[in-house]
Amino acid sequence: MPNWLMKSEPDEFSIRDLERLGQARWDGVRNYQARNFMRSMARGDRFFFYHSSCPQPGIAGIGEIVREAYPDPAAVDPQSPYHDPKASAERNPWSALDVAFIDAFTDVIPLAALKANPSLAELSLVKKGSRLSVMPVSDKEWQAILKMVRPASH
Repeated sequence: MPNWLMKSEPDEFSIRDLERLGQARWDGVRNYQARNFMRSMARGDRFFFYHSSCPQPGIAGIGEIVREAYPDPAAVDPQSPYHDPKASAERNPWSALDVAFIDAFTDVIPLAALKANPSLAELSLVKKGSRLSVMPVSDKEWQAILKMVRPASH
């Protein structure tokens, strides 16, 4: 199964929020390439939950896709911060997914550590100019990142 990385600002939606809810809708993606990646995700695919735009950006845990892409209801909701005035119920170009909590890491794996890992040199996240909020992660990269997780101290 393919692996992914998906970014969220933790003050808006964090790995702990997903843990508390168990399952949630992942919406608000307004980039066509990221949307296309979401549309290619299948139920059971796993993703690294990345905290972005915060004091310590990095990978905070793991989630799983539990419902494949469907039209993003936020795009047609005028009250939503993700409202797209060009979208309508008949023509909604944006997609959402339902995701479930798998694991929260004891410590966030910082972006600096990801950039310093030679096994991750081809990971889109660490490449200059990459701003996508959804991206694929190869099996090799997935395993390299998992090796960076500090084991829980219990």
